[in-house]
Amino acid sequence: KGPGMGGPLSTCALCARTLSLLWEKPLIGVNHCIGHIEMGRVATKCKDPIVLYVSGGNTQVISFAMGRYRIFGETIDIAVGNCLDRFARILNLSNDPSPGYNIEQLALQGKKFVELPYIVKGMDVSFSGLLSFIEKEANTQLKYGTCTPADLCFSIQETIFAMLVEITERAMAHCGQDTVLIVGGVGCNKRLQQMMNLMAEQRGGRVCAMDHTYCIDNGAMIAQAGLFAYQQGYVTKLEDAGCKQRYRTDAVDVIWREN
Repeated sequence: KGPGMGGPLSTCALCARTLSLLWEKPLIGVNHCIGHIEMGRVATKCKDPIVLYVSGGNTQVISFAMGRYRIFGETIDIAVGNCLDRFARILNLSNDPSPGYNIEQLALQGKKFVELPYIVKGMDVSFSGLLSFIEKEANTQLKYGTCTPADLCFSIQETIFAMLVEITERAMAHCGQDTVLIVGGVGCNKRLQQMMNLMAEQRGGRVCAMDHTYCIDNGAMIAQAGLFAYQQGYVTKLEDAGCKQRYRTDAVDVIWREN
């Protein structure tokens, strides 16, 4: 149902309505973000975590409260995955298998930390200014040989992930929870998982994370969230089976979880 880009959402909604009518099967609209969360909870057996949802289109710190997944912090401009993808283009890194993975591998060779803007505003983060700054630094420092592409990859990962760890820890303290679940495509990053785990261990907690099998977008996560809703008697009427490009995580009644 959403969120996402209008074209793909409309196409898939049309296919879903057609199959529902053709095979006389119930139709269940699913929030993409909640699909990630529920797949993560099932795959890691993590019952009630603070969720860090990091992908190309979303950056949110989430916790379940009062029947919904509440957003405690988020990006105020571009998503973390979008930032990393655009940075990869600055360095002309390959899209195979993904820009984020290639940044992660190159960062392992980095030896010099380049100081970058660290922008945390309360519980929210900002990446657009950081991206503009590192583009300028890349053009200048690479030209004069004062740093390497690996150094820049190392620096952007350390800075961005530290920002994400900070707001996640603050949410843990506020909600009194000791478990973090990382979902979304960027959640595959081993360095992010390592940094988050260091923080959680210092608090006596733990991190639940996954590899690319269930971190990246997949059909199983949509089916899982749809199944949970269907088991509670929820069915989407055909006339309501449209899509919403801006379908927020906290706009959904999570009827399959107890408060």
